[in-house]
Order: sequence, then C-alpha cells, then structure tokens
Amino acid sequence: MHVDLTKGEVNTHLKNLAIPASIGFFFHTMYNVTDMYFAGLISTQSLSAISVTFAIFFMIIAVGAGMSEAVTSIVGNLLGESRRASARNSAINSLILALILGLFITIVGVNLSPKLLALVGVTGSYLAESLSYIDTVMYGAIFFVLSFFINSILNAIGDTISFRNVLVVGFFINIVLDAWFTLGWFGLEPMGVFGIALATVIIEMLGTLYLFYRLRKSRLFRRMRLFIYDVNVYKEIITHGVAPSLNLVLMAIGVYLVTYFIAPFGKEAIAAYGVGMRIEQIVLLPIIGINIAVLAIVSQNSGAKKFDRIKDSVSSALKISAVISIFGTIFVLLGAEFMMGIFSSDVLVIEMGSLYLRISILLLFAYAVIFIHIALLQGIKQTKFIFYISVLRQLLIPMLIFGIFAIFKLDLEVYWWGIFVINLIAAIFARLYSFSKLTLLSSK
Repeated sequence: MHVDLTKGEVNTHLKNLAIPASIGFFFHTMYNVTDMYFAGLISTQSLSAISVTFAIFFMIIAVGAGMSEAVTSIVGNLLGESRRASARNSAINSLILALILGLFITIVGVNLSPKLLALVGVTGSYLAESLSYIDTVMYGAIFFVLSFFINSILNAIGDTISFRNVLVVGFFINIVLDAWFTLGWFGLEPMGVFGIALATVIIEMLGTLYLFYRLRKSRLFRRMRLFIYDVNVYKEIITHGVAPSLNLVLMAIGVYLVTYFIAPFGKEAIAAYGVGMRIEQIVLLPIIGINIAVLAIVSQNSGAKKFDRIKDSVSSALKISAVISIFGTIFVLLGAEFMMGIFSSDVLVIEMGSLYLRISILLLFAYAVIFIHIALLQGIKQTKFIFYISVLRQLLIPMLIFGIFAIFKLDLEVYWWGIFVINLIAAIFARLYSFSKLTLLSSK
C-alpha cells in the first residue's frame, strides 16, 4: 500500500490517516490503562511502582522512538520526490539501525534503572517491585524499537491501519495475559508486576512480527535483493532523528522531574500522577492521530515542494483539534473523580489525581498546537527548534520553578499549575517559530 499524499483533498488524507492511528493509539493507551488497573488490584505500592518507572522506560526507549520519526520524514520525502528505490533502501537500512539501538537500550536501561529509582527515594520492597517491572520490559526493548521503525516506514507510505490492528489485538491479548499472570489462573502462581511486564514483552514481540509481515507485503519492500548497505542513510537518520529523540527523552525527563519533586508527597501522589497521565492520554488520542497524519502529509508534500498543501494540512489539523479539545475538556472536568476511582480506592490517590486532571485538561488544545507544529518541523526537516523548546519546557524551566516550589514547601496543586504555565508558553513559541520556518522555506 502506498498513498500519494501530494494529490487529492488534504482533509480526506487527514481523516484517512488520523482515524486509524487514533483508534490504534486508543487501544494502546487502554493497554497501558489495563496494566494500571491490574497493578491497582495488587496494591497502591504496585500502582506506584509502574508509575515511577514509566518516566525511566520512556526516557530510554525515546531514543528509538525519536529516530523512527526521522525515518517517516526521510522515506516520505523520497517518495514525494518519486525516488522509490532510494526510499526502499533507506527503509531497509533503518531496520538494521533499529536492531543496534534495541540492544543498546537494553544494556543502558538495565544498568541505569536502579540509580534513577534511588534518586526519587525508591527503596526496599518498593525498589524490588519497581525493578522487577522495568528490567523485564527493558529486556524486550529490541521489539519496541523494531516496532517503532517498521511502523514509521508504514506511516511514510500512508499505512496507519497495520499498526492500528496490532494495537487493537494487543489490547485484548493484554487483558487475558495480565489477568492470567497477576491473578494466577490455570495453576500459575501470581507474578505481580513482573507478570504485567512479561505480558507486555510477549505482545510487543508478536506485534513486531506482524508489522514486518505487512511491510514485506507492501510494494515498497518486496525486492529485498536490491538492498545496499549505505552508511549515509544511518547518518541521515541520526542527523534528523537526534532532535526528535532528544525531544522525547526530555519529555521523559520532564515526567521524571515531576515525579522527583512530588515524591515527598508520598506514593499516593506518584500513583495519582501516573494514573492521571494515562487518563489524559486517552483524551489526547484523536490529537495524536492527527499529529501522525500531519507528519506523513507534510513529509511527502515537502519532498514535492507543495508548501500550500502543507499550510492547508496544518490549518485543518488545528481546527479539528480545537473541536476535539472542547469536548475532551468537558468530559474530564465532569468525570475526573469517577475515572480516578476506576484505578484506585485510595481516597488520597483519587483526590490528588482528580485535581491534576482538572488542571491539565485545560491544556488540551495547547498540547495539540505543540504536537502539530513539531510534526510540521519534522516533515520539513527543520528540527533544531524541537530540541531547544524541549530543553526549556521539560528541563530548565521545571527545575527552576519546581525547585522554588520545593524550597517554599508549596502545596501539590501549585506543581500542577506550574505544568500548565510551562506548556502554555511552549505552545505559543512552537506556533510562532514553525510557521516562520515554513514561510521562509516556501519563499525560496
């Protein structure tokens, strides 16, 4: 399957790409929600163990995820230039890089996790439980990275359906495996959070195999014998993937910093933050789907030098996101306590999490602005700003303001409002900068 995104109605392409991606990521998020649900059945500490390790896993796996976004841009641009053979060769070379990155991530992750957990005060049985989860997932990192890269190639050729299928099926398998491994069905001893991690790795492996099958069936990937090892492809992926990777790493560091500063409020605060983010992700799913569609459309049209279509796609994406944001905000404001109560019966967790949700949901459109304009910059290969805005948004400003909050021992609610202000400013700068770059590029 190869969809020419340089022709036809932009809104039609947005719909055809975003809806399958959104459905897929809905099930992916529900997959994570299922993990949180079963962890909550075990104990508040187990729920907190998965929450506290999320930032660490995301921080390390972000290298592979960011590099894979560069693959979408590179392959998409080559297809837009009608250079199918070069696109195929770049795709194949990218998968070799994915294998190398996967092994690297496992080694770094397993060795780094205990140190990062210790920094946020995780000790004793809490530490042992957290490591049993994160280490297991890290050993399966190669499947995560391969999945990212294969899906990035499929996105570049206009196929967001295959990954949707993986995520939908994976969600249902995960329910069964989580229940089996944590509750101990069919004579199996309950495994706790280790069982949740094991289920994740098994499903990721099966999903990777299916995606590779779909890629091999595509027109782009049929003629493997034409493969030529090309070090320039690796350089290009790394060059264009560094900024997106660092952006995702810094996002993870941002989550880690929040975790670090709210840790003194107790395991309940960490659990509330972890659950709150998962609920927030559910509401963000349509916008994430739009973001994926924008990257694919912009990449191909950038290669074809059709800058008016790029502007149209971004404008349409923002309008759709604005409507989604209104309904999403109302939904969360009305149901925050109910949604938190699904995952925990702990009164403190529900109270802290509901407060986080009611503040963070006001950022829904701001997140859309950030995501869409980052996709725009990736698609036109102007990625340096992504790094700069991420450093400010995820690292420097949070360290400054949260450090001040900690010195003055301010309430937890102030930290939630701090997150709000930081992201609102980032959205404004992302909009102004990205469109100035696009205007400059289109004038050449």
